[in-house]
Amino acid sequence: MALFSGPPPRVSFPSMKEKTDSGDLEAQFLQPQHHLVPPISPGLEAENRVPGWTKISYLAVYFLCNISLTIYNKLILGQFGYPWLLTSIHAGSASIGCYILLMRGHFTLTKLSFHQNTVLVLFSILFTINIATSNVSLAMVSIPFHQIMRSTCPFFAVLIYRFRYKRTYPRDTYLSLIPVVLGVGLATYGDYYFTGAGFMLTLLGVILAVIKTVATNRIMTGALALSPLETLLRMSPLAFMQAACCAVLSGELADFRLMNPAGPSRMMLCALAGNGLLAFVLNISSFSTNKIAGALTMTVCGNIKQCLTVLLGIALFGVRVGVLNGLGMLVAMAGAAWYSLVELRSKGGGVRPAKG
Repeated sequence: MALFSGPPPRVSFPSMKEKTDSGDLEAQFLQPQHHLVPPISPGLEAENRVPGWTKISYLAVYFLCNISLTIYNKLILGQFGYPWLLTSIHAGSASIGCYILLMRGHFTLTKLSFHQNTVLVLFSILFTINIATSNVSLAMVSIPFHQIMRSTCPFFAVLIYRFRYKRTYPRDTYLSLIPVVLGVGLATYGDYYFTGAGFMLTLLGVILAVIKTVATNRIMTGALALSPLETLLRMSPLAFMQAACCAVLSGELADFRLMNPAGPSRMMLCALAGNGLLAFVLNISSFSTNKIAGALTMTVCGNIKQCLTVLLGIALFGVRVGVLNGLGMLVAMAGAAWYSLVELRSKGGGVRPAKG
C-alpha cells in the first residue's frame, strides 16, 4: 500500500512551513547532482543517524504487520476477488486514520508549493500504475515466474541508487544480496510460464515497484522532508480516488453489486473494516521503516516476506514444498542475516557516495 515499536511517532513542526524553493526540490528530488565530490544526501544522513538495533525493531514490527495482514486476507476475507476495491478500502482507511491523527495533533501539515504538490500527484499516479501493471502481468505469467522476477528488486534498487543518486554500498552489502535474491528464486521455484508481453510487463512492474520505494524514501528524506504520517495523508486520498475509478472502469464494482444485490453483509463489512484498519497500521509501519532503514533494505524485506509467506503456507495451510524450495528459504534467510550483520557493522561508515 507497508515501523514503530509503540504508538505512531509524534512528529511536530514549529509552524506551517513554507517550502517554495522549487529549484532545490528539482535538484535534490528530480535531478541528480553533479559535483566533483558528491555530498552525502539527507536520506543517507537520516539512515546513519538511526542506531542499528532501532532499525531492526522497526523492521520486526513491519514484518509482524505484513504477515498479520497476509494471514487476515487468507483466513478472513478468503477469495475476495476485487483487488481494486480492496486497494481503495486500504487507501480510504489510511485517509481517515491519518486525518484523525492530524486532528489529534500527532503531526502538522507542511505548506507546499504548486511544483511540490505536482510531484506528489505524479507519485500517486506511479503507485496506481504499479498496481495495475502487477495485476495485468499476473494474467500472462505463472505465479512462480512472477515471484522470481520480484526477487530481483534489490538488484534494481542498487542500480537506481548507483546511477541516479551516485551512491555506493560496502562490498559485503553487494555480496549479501546474492543469496537473498538466489534463495528466493529457489524457494519459489516451480512451473515457469510467461508470454513475451507478460515478461515485459512483469519486468516493468518490478522496476516501477523499486522506483516507488525509492521515491517514497526521497519524499521523506530529500528536499520535501515530509513525515511518514504526512506523506501517507497526502498520498492516500489520491490513491483512493484512482483505485475507485479503476474499480469502476474494470467492472469490479458492477460485479460486486451483481454478486451482492442486497449489499454486503454485516460480517463482510466487519471483515473489510478490520482489514482496512490493519492495512492502515501496516502503511504507517512501512513508511516509517522506509524512512529510517532505506529503500534497499525495504526491497530485501520484500524478498524475505516471500519466504515467510511460504513458511506460513506450510505451517497453517499444509502447503507442500520440495527440497529445493526448502533449501532456497534457508539460503535467503542466511543472506538476510548476513545483510543485517553488514548493516550493523557499517553503521559508523554506512553507505557512501561514489567518488569521481
